Amino acid sequence: MLRSAGEKTTRAADAAPSVLRAPRAARSVMQALSALPLAVAAPSMALLALSALPAAGGAQTPAYLNPDLPLERRVDDLVGRMTLEEKVEQMQNAAPAIDRLGVPAYDWWSEALHGVARSGLATVFPQAIGIAATWNDSLVYRMARVISVEARAKYHQDVREGKEGERYGGLTFWSPNINIFRDPRWGRGQETYGEDPFLTARMAVPFIKGLQGNDPKYLETVATVKHFAVHSGPEPERHEFDAWVSERDFHETYLPAFEAGIREGGARSLMCAYNSLYGDPACSNDRLLADILRKRWRFDGYVVSDCGAIHDIYRSHKTVANRAEASALAVEAGTDLNCGRTFAPGLTEAVRQGFIPEAMIDQSVKRLFTERFRLGMFDPPDRVAYARIPYDSLDTPGHRALALEMARESMVLLKNEGNVLPLRKDLGTIAVIGPNADQWEMLLGNYNGTPADPITPLRGIREAVPGTKVIYARGSDLADGLPMYDPVPAHVLTTPDGRPGLRAEYFDHYAIEGPPVFTGIDSVVDVDWGDGAPRPGMSADSFAVRWTGVLHPTGDGVYRLGLRGTSHYRMFLDDSLVLESGPGFGGESNAPVLRSADSLRLEGGRAYRIRIEAQDARGDAQTKLVWVDPSRDLAGEAVAAARRADAVVLCLGLTSRLEGEEMPIDIPGFEGGDRTDLELPAPQERLLRSVMEVGKPTVLVLLSGSALAVDWANEHVPAILEAWYPGQAAGTAIADVLFGAYDPAGRLPVTFYRSIDDLPPFEDYAMEGHTYRYFHGDVLYPFGYGLSYTTFDYSNLRTSADEISATGRISVRVDVTNSGKVAGDEVVQLYVAYPDSKVSRPIRDLRGFRRVHLRPGETRTVSFPLTARDLAYWDPESGGWKVDDGRVRIEVGASSADIRLDREIAVGGGTPGGDGAAY
Repeated sequence: MLRSAGEKTTRAADAAPSVLRAPRAARSVMQALSALPLAVAAPSMALLALSALPAAGGAQTPAYLNPDLPLERRVDDLVGRMTLEEKVEQMQNAAPAIDRLGVPAYDWWSEALHGVARSGLATVFPQAIGIAATWNDSLVYRMARVISVEARAKYHQDVREGKEGERYGGLTFWSPNINIFRDPRWGRGQETYGEDPFLTARMAVPFIKGLQGNDPKYLETVATVKHFAVHSGPEPERHEFDAWVSERDFHETYLPAFEAGIREGGARSLMCAYNSLYGDPACSNDRLLADILRKRWRFDGYVVSDCGAIHDIYRSHKTVANRAEASALAVEAGTDLNCGRTFAPGLTEAVRQGFIPEAMIDQSVKRLFTERFRLGMFDPPDRVAYARIPYDSLDTPGHRALALEMARESMVLLKNEGNVLPLRKDLGTIAVIGPNADQWEMLLGNYNGTPADPITPLRGIREAVPGTKVIYARGSDLADGLPMYDPVPAHVLTTPDGRPGLRAEYFDHYAIEGPPVFTGIDSVVDVDWGDGAPRPGMSADSFAVRWTGVLHPTGDGVYRLGLRGTSHYRMFLDDSLVLESGPGFGGESNAPVLRSADSLRLEGGRAYRIRIEAQDARGDAQTKLVWVDPSRDLAGEAVAAARRADAVVLCLGLTSRLEGEEMPIDIPGFEGGDRTDLELPAPQERLLRSVMEVGKPTVLVLLSGSALAVDWANEHVPAILEAWYPGQAAGTAIADVLFGAYDPAGRLPVTFYRSIDDLPPFEDYAMEGHTYRYFHGDVLYPFGYGLSYTTFDYSNLRTSADEISATGRISVRVDVTNSGKVAGDEVVQLYVAYPDSKVSRPIRDLRGFRRVHLRPGETRTVSFPLTARDLAYWDPESGGWKVDDGRVRIEVGASSADIRLDREIAVGGGTPGGDGAAY
């Protein structure tokens, strides 16, 4: 059970500080050198760094700058030159420069969940839950390689531009999230690989390996597995709750993916969680960090806290009295890096008060600098192949093609009654309806980058059938209490002198003063200059824009007027400030953010002076003027569109505005980023039913990060496609499936339940009643499920032996035939069940899968290895894995509920051999 330890905490009080923006002249010599072209910088790096050091009897290169010396010696030499205060400062995510040693500033906080995130242009792949739906581990590896390449391209460009040390610009990524998506109410479940520990492990390992690269000496980037451990909501209570689970659930469900990520994947970093486990906060938990991670798994990388988690040790969990004790407790357990500011000065105080010896600080700092050295940050670029990746490696045609391939493979066809799909491409009129049909931000989920050319479902459909008339109606808001904003249209905007549009003035500096460098007229405010400038010759990092004119509301009513973008902005109406980004003009921004002025009562026919001012920010420069127009009849527009169409595509579901990380939202069905029910939001359910009453052939496309209880739709809508948050290529991938250019073969990585009433309380972390492994009721769509436009037959299941010893290994083989008329992929799934088990076991466990492509009539033999360790359970009495004598049933099929063939083998009891990860 999840036990609350105090009042709810809605924000981390230990939030990390703003990015350090030191004057260029004060930046470290290493950083100054890095700003040179790589070919120029390489031969001089060690000499320039040496020039920053005090003379010491002779010009000798310090050991830490000699790339030919052993890594350990170099790290020891560098850390040995630091003062206590300098070492402690290096143990926070925003680590400052140490100019006298030539150590550049570095922020450890970067994100790469499904593409390089929060730092502007990047290829954006499907959200993690969609990645899992591909059931394709080799594709995951290819995706991670692209992410790592783009990360290096961006990092070295930042170094050349003197931006080193800014948040989200580094090479240490706080990804992947491999917590178990045990309950569909958890808003951050979209970031995971689903509910099954085996599938999660098999997705995590190639992701980690792909990120970190395969160079024998250098890392391309660092992968961080998170959040360790037993962490999956509720979000509003994450800073204080205390998770208690059985030893078997702990070892059989919550630990395996982490063990595989560390021991098989080789992840160099791990993030500890906010919550407590068995009464001890995760970031100061000896059992988790010292015993399991360091001793049992032999992890020698570094541990980073979740942001504010060290602060939580004494403020929320109240384990100790103050920051010094909390800092000491965390470092003693094994946490090396604090996302936040508790370590500095908490650790300095702890050393001086005798809570912790300085030698333990040294150990942590050495772990951190070991990884920075392995990233090549202190070596000449010509020694580090990854350092020569050019900036034009971003957003390449090959990367875009892979994003499309991943999006296609993630699509899960849930229903296709009467073979409604694929749709004919010669239909006269198609109506595309729904709040998720033409919103590109929705496609990206959370922890995302900014794609150069995101394709919405509406655009994808239009491009797929250029000869068909495609009409669009939004139809509804996303949810009650969460209105959707539309671009303010051109016909309600005029310049000060009465011409259509707004006057635009561009300034080649942040300050909006003096004469502009050029002026023009924009019909609407909807600009995206990426990481560039509005026109050649202007600075890409220091410019501002002012739009002025007149707003003419369409009718009387209460309007919401907003700006969405990454720029710093403010808006005036009749010379009154109605909106600004953040606490003041000129704040920090990295991702598109919507801010709005609500409850503006405006009169139709009246002219309102409007002025918008925007400054460039780090990353992309985007600004869009949006509003909620109270005069629109959204539902009526949708029904009218459906009546005019030969077929309807309804794009409904969720968005990361509704589900996600600890969000200040409390509307029907959602609370704090989590969900309080599993149904479609009420406005969308009403829209669905009203459109279905029109009687036209209808396809429902669900876009979401988690399971939806679409019971009514399953009964009344002939075709349903789950598209998740599909990334930048969403619209093309969806259209390819809808019109038959691609045969859908994604499979569910989570169970779709019929009702929240079927589930245990959200706070209950016991696995009984959760996921396909322990849920005994009737489900809407089972784990592993997904349809195709073709059919597959299974035959000839066999094993290499009829018995397996406690230390043995066998192979399982099955023949799979494409018995239909369309080439396609089948995801062949291997499960095991335990009819003779002496202890309670899961209903079945996934133990293998293969995604195979078959032409019509083609047969392929699919083989799986199976070891006794795969059949074992955790025995709390012995504190180890155990296999019982008896029978085990081998099951092969198309989902956890569609077992096509099975056979039993005998198992010899005992202790399985080896101590490696089960998965």
